[in-house]
Amino acid sequence: MTAQHGFGIARRKWLLRTVASLAISALPGAIRQALAMGERPAAPGLYSVEGEVRVNGRLAEAGQLVRPGDIIETGARSQAVFVVGRDAYLLRAGSRLETAGREMLIDTLRIVTGKLLSVLGPGARRIHTATATVGIRGTGIYVEAEPDRTYVCTCYGVAELEPRDRPDLRETVTTRHHEQPRYIRTGSAMPVDDMMGKAPVINHTDAELIMLEALVGRRPPFVDSGGPPY
Repeated sequence: MTAQHGFGIARRKWLLRTVASLAISALPGAIRQALAMGERPAAPGLYSVEGEVRVNGRLAEAGQLVRPGDIIETGARSQAVFVVGRDAYLLRAGSRLETAGREMLIDTLRIVTGKLLSVLGPGARRIHTATATVGIRGTGIYVEAEPDRTYVCTCYGVAELEPRDRPDLRETVTTRHHEQPRYIRTGSAMPVDDMMGKAPVINHTDAELIMLEALVGRRPPFVDSGGPPY
């Protein structure tokens, strides 16, 4: 066994322990049961409802389905974890997410405000915010939407990033482990270099990504690679 291979195994075990310490005992029972299924995808639905979570304006409960076309909102100090098809989502507090698609595939997500961590299976998706359009396919991605800027971290996979009013600045990023976070801003008077500025990795973790991927029977590509965990 090479030193690098040994480090990869050790790192994977460390990340899985991180999920456990995150803590499995504190996770809602539905998530714990789903994680215990191993590589079998969990059934669609809401797996965690913390605080005030609404679906189409009505208070939500764990276990209910989320379908394409639904609007999901979280109040202060609230969050929701849910599965739709082969995709899993963590919607943080103070968020409004509008969805569109067909059957059990959400292919369009509009983050009106707030923060969304997603792990997405095969198939094209688009994320819209006030300042950006993001095209993705089979990607782990974290987005924070504010009125004047959007934070996008392509945690792994490929994403096409585009300022809403400057499609000529479209940029394709390919990552394996959070290598190219961006702030995407808009405004006719803004310098071009500020519209697609580099950003740090903020407000999301590898443990959360592992947990979401486990819900749909997958694991992130970074689990077996080198590099420090986030």
